Amino acid sequence: MEPTGSERGPAPYEPGEGCVTAVVRVPVRIVVLVLVVPVRLVWDVLTAAGRAVHRTALRPLGRGLAWLWHTLVVAPLRWLWRTLVVAPAAWLWRWVLAPAGRGFGAAVVRLVRYLIVVPARWVQAYVLAPLGRGLARLVRGLGAVLGALVRWIVVVPAVALWRWVLAPAGRALAAVVTVLVRETGAALGHCWRAAGIISRAVGRFLAAVLRWTLVEPVRWVYCTVLTPVGHVIRDGLWRPVRQALRTARETVRQTRREIRRALFGAPREPEPARAVVPRREPGGSGARTLGKTSGRDVPPPARG
Repeated sequence: MEPTGSERGPAPYEPGEGCVTAVVRVPVRIVVLVLVVPVRLVWDVLTAAGRAVHRTALRPLGRGLAWLWHTLVVAPLRWLWRTLVVAPAAWLWRWVLAPAGRGFGAAVVRLVRYLIVVPARWVQAYVLAPLGRGLARLVRGLGAVLGALVRWIVVVPAVALWRWVLAPAGRALAAVVTVLVRETGAALGHCWRAAGIISRAVGRFLAAVLRWTLVEPVRWVYCTVLTPVGHVIRDGLWRPVRQALRTARETVRQTRREIRRALFGAPREPEPARAVVPRREPGGSGARTLGKTSGRDVPPPARG
């Protein structure tokens, strides 16, 4: 059984508290303990006494009062209800209401049968049924007449019109349309090919005219005039100018380098990289063997 909230220990404090908190906490807990212990003892005594009184006195007293209530009140009232209410009601239902209800129901059934059901059956058999059969025969006759009229006035002329007029006219029209479409397509194909031939001829003529009026003169001018002039400009003007610009740029760089060296001194030369000595591998001629000593084991010569 788990302890209740009052029987559990105090909740632990968060770590990291100072010494002042610890000094104040101990006296406060002592005072609270002195004040709470008597109150808790009195509460436990009162709780135990209440449980004992309830178990030894109140519970038996309640059971006795419940038995007296059931014996002196509930049982007599139940007996009076069964003797004075339930029994007369059952006798009245069995010997008065049920026979009267059965007689009234039989009378109502007979009245309904002879006043409604029998006349309705007679009307159904001798009035409505013959009238319905006559109306059905009339409707069938009218339907047959109307059907014959519709057949000979609408269906037969429509079938004849379709068979002898519309269908032949449709076939002839379809044949004419097919011929027109085929011939039109063929004519368009011939015209398209002829137009292509004419277009190619016109294109070649225009290309020849453009070549001899524009392309060839421009080509002749480029090959005969512009190319030699370009070579003369490149060799006689552009190359000397580029060489002069390169010489001037190098002179400016050298002058700037001399000025920097005069003002700030020559730049420090980088130190030479140290040679990486490979780590000695075991074995080989340099390996130490029994009876031999390496260069490290030989003692240094004594100074004279």
